[in-house]
Amino acid sequence: MVRGFLTDNERSQLFAIPVDQNALIQYYTLTPDEIDLALGKRGARNKLGVALQLCLLRHPGFGLAASATVPAELIRYLGAQLGVPASVYLDYSRRPQTRTDHAQELAVRLGLRSPGRVDIPMMLDLAASTAWETDHGVAIITGLIAGLRSRKYILPAPDTLERVGTKGRARARRLAAEALITPLTADQLTLVDALVSNDAELGRTRLSWLRDIPESPSAGNMIGILDRLGHVRTLELNPALRNAIHENRFLQFAREGAVAPAFLLTNYSVRRRRATLIAQMIERQITLSDAAVEMFDKLVGSMFTRARRRKEERYQATTRDVGRLMRLFDRTIDTLSAAREGATDPFAALDTHVGWKNLMKVRGEVRALAEFVEEDMLVTATEKYMTLRKYAPSFFKAFTFKAARISDPLLAAVRLLREVNEMEGGDIPSDAPMPFSNKRWKKVVVEGGKIDRRRYETAICATLRDRLRSGDIWIEGTRKFQRFDRYLLPKSQVAKVAAELPITSDVDGYLRERAELLDFRLRRFERLLRRGKLDGVDLRNGRLHITPLKAITPPEADWLDRVIDGMLPRIRITELLSEVNHRTGFATKFTDLRTGRPHENPSAVLAAVLADANNQGLESMALASQGVTYAQLAWTHNWYLSAENYSAALATIIDAHHTHPFAEIWGKGTTSSSDGQFFRGGGGSAAVNAKYGVNPGVRFYTHVSDQYGPYHPLVISATGSEAPHVLDGLLMHGTSLQITEHYTDTGGASDHVFGCSHMLGCRFVPRLRDLPERRLASIGPASDYPGLKSIMGRQIQKEVIVECWDEVIHMIASLKAGTVAPSVVLKKLAAYRRQNRLDLALQEIGRIERTLFTLDWLEDPEMRRRCQAGLNKGESRHFLAQAVYVHRQGRITDRTFENQNFRASGLNLVIAAIVYWNTIYMERAVHNLRSTGVSAPDNLLTHVAPLGWSHISLSGDYLWEQAPQFPEGFRPLRAEDDRLYQVA
Repeated sequence: MVRGFLTDNERSQLFAIPVDQNALIQYYTLTPDEIDLALGKRGARNKLGVALQLCLLRHPGFGLAASATVPAELIRYLGAQLGVPASVYLDYSRRPQTRTDHAQELAVRLGLRSPGRVDIPMMLDLAASTAWETDHGVAIITGLIAGLRSRKYILPAPDTLERVGTKGRARARRLAAEALITPLTADQLTLVDALVSNDAELGRTRLSWLRDIPESPSAGNMIGILDRLGHVRTLELNPALRNAIHENRFLQFAREGAVAPAFLLTNYSVRRRRATLIAQMIERQITLSDAAVEMFDKLVGSMFTRARRRKEERYQATTRDVGRLMRLFDRTIDTLSAAREGATDPFAALDTHVGWKNLMKVRGEVRALAEFVEEDMLVTATEKYMTLRKYAPSFFKAFTFKAARISDPLLAAVRLLREVNEMEGGDIPSDAPMPFSNKRWKKVVVEGGKIDRRRYETAICATLRDRLRSGDIWIEGTRKFQRFDRYLLPKSQVAKVAAELPITSDVDGYLRERAELLDFRLRRFERLLRRGKLDGVDLRNGRLHITPLKAITPPEADWLDRVIDGMLPRIRITELLSEVNHRTGFATKFTDLRTGRPHENPSAVLAAVLADANNQGLESMALASQGVTYAQLAWTHNWYLSAENYSAALATIIDAHHTHPFAEIWGKGTTSSSDGQFFRGGGGSAAVNAKYGVNPGVRFYTHVSDQYGPYHPLVISATGSEAPHVLDGLLMHGTSLQITEHYTDTGGASDHVFGCSHMLGCRFVPRLRDLPERRLASIGPASDYPGLKSIMGRQIQKEVIVECWDEVIHMIASLKAGTVAPSVVLKKLAAYRRQNRLDLALQEIGRIERTLFTLDWLEDPEMRRRCQAGLNKGESRHFLAQAVYVHRQGRITDRTFENQNFRASGLNLVIAAIVYWNTIYMERAVHNLRSTGVSAPDNLLTHVAPLGWSHISLSGDYLWEQAPQFPEGFRPLRAEDDRLYQVA
């Protein structure tokens, strides 16, 4: 047995003879010809023996080894097909010569042969070919077995396969490393080697410095990022090197290089260390480029945000002066009015009642106030020009910007600024390009007949920021700021994916069907509204009025909730996680970044996850734990915890919970809701949202199924819109849930989400706070619905939809295929200062779907109740999240998005585990109640959520020892008085 290549479970999966009914039928059902072959042998034992050898050559493919133990289930299954007793196999197994003769006969008949020494190079080639893209042992052995079967070989012993797989993987690693290293010069390799050496000037290794990317927006941090980017570029690594090896292998090197400490890399072989560093530096150049552009975006954006705030503060400071001048102006109007009515001299009247000198005295103040109010935000922002000058020239110099048109005036303006920056005290020429989307700026940047350099450069930075956001201007070598169409499917693949969409690809057919439906629905709504037949909805004074729904939770459900909660076993969070892992195996999804193998110590994985979930951190967790050390936790967090592994582990729990019979009490797993939860702190990425107070922070945006399973977490800005991220969770959750209806509050709704959701086959049902103010849309003339005149908006622009239909289908197909996250595309479309035609077409489609939704909402109280119930489930989850995330006062102290995402993922995983564990024991509690005659009907249980935590000890000392075993596999339920005698 080759140590470390496959686990025992993996060996069983690959090499064992399956005995479940489906596998027996699939692999071991004999054909008529095979039955005839077996029955042609003399004696019952030979008939059964030949059939057995034949089947084992088919699967797993090793044949019948002399020492093999054949499962009784397989012998009985074959015996039943042949009409011979299974007991005769014992006699057959004692005749080695007969077995050998039969094996040779069958091999000739099937055209099979056993591999010999001469075949070892071929087997190594097969293993290396599979290992070219992965290090995972199962994948390599699976590929090796498939290759041998296709070449008509009987499989060698499992140990032989593992040895070949190990050597094939080593060869693939060596060849991939050489493919990255060989093109480099000696000077380049010297620079690469120096990355892991201590740098006296930095006080650490260059590698550590390059990994430490500052995130707080400041001019100094921007220069720091650009310095790091400049150093990586001195290596002169060709980005095309990544194409020399398989993408998975390249990413394997890069991920390893991103987390391996310098001291560990120095212990690698020279070839492996260099390949790892080269891949990491190619990826680091992309990461640093993205970080620099994001920093530029934040700095320029904050420049205008602060300018707006300063202007508001200054305006508020003039309130008393404005009041005084308005009163003076009021007296002046009264005086002039009286003079006109009395036919007296107005100037004399002004001098007498107001005072000409008083008017002349405030003339300057009035003019200054008028100019202040009319002052463009660009002028106010330019007050901080010197801060901009600290980083803008370096930023312009660091990148090559591209646009669809080579002659784009913005590119010309950036080139001009580069040239001017090279000159001492250079001025902006009078014929400088003016690529501003804000037309006023063309006048604002000119002062005294000359272009003001400060205003011009500030305006160029703002314009560049907006167009980088939209993808209208892009930078090669970035990941987040590419050309818009780079995020989409290749056009050759669109038709295949589009055929799977739940809408017709014919725009005329789509518009005809929606027009007929919309017309029918609007006319019916008009009729129902006029007759007063809508439950809780009426039109008064031209405005819709909707009566809020009353709570429908019966008091009996509250009583049942308390009874069930009192019966749930008391448990430590460590024991809960261990039990859930025992039942689902989610900890095995946290695999080693390098080998793909699960951790040998599941307790270390669970402790590291809990340290993320409760915000305790690794060091504090180690101090409070028995059974794990800080070194173990740090190593585990570094090598086993990743976004991909967190997602896989979460999917394992969610799927187990989804298939649990008791979870159907709350739903079928076909509807869900999403909502954001604010957490204070957040380092440089934190932002202040007045809705949550004056403290900066971030939001964890979570999708929760109707079964209470939190199936997708995401970290988003405290100030950004939630709407673009709704579709992220629906399309990228990775679980077996099939969501057909989704609920959000107002913050998650937009016309784009309405349009995309419909085209992707999901019904979008938001609870809109401002629904009465939103206007209905029609494809035909709005005048066709006179009874709805006050609530009808503009007509749908069909021509825009027709014009951009192919582009819309291309985008939706790309979202369906998972080529790009929906939030990326929607944010870029929204970033266009002038509305993009594709953006407008998607909005018009969304207006159609929003109107149909609004009519459903107003006509169907049951939909309103479903939405309310779905949102309540997500909001209830927030309380559990607050209870779990208690350390460091519940503040996000991590400065990087990656670490914040780990916090959100860990918290969500632990909540999912609690929901799953509660569901298991709630079922047992309900069975217990029903067996004693207590009524616990399903219609009451739907109101009892699996989100309680009073029975769980969430903090204190963490004991990661083996959880106690109980006779029936479950902890005993609590009796009513247990709380008096038992503590967690």
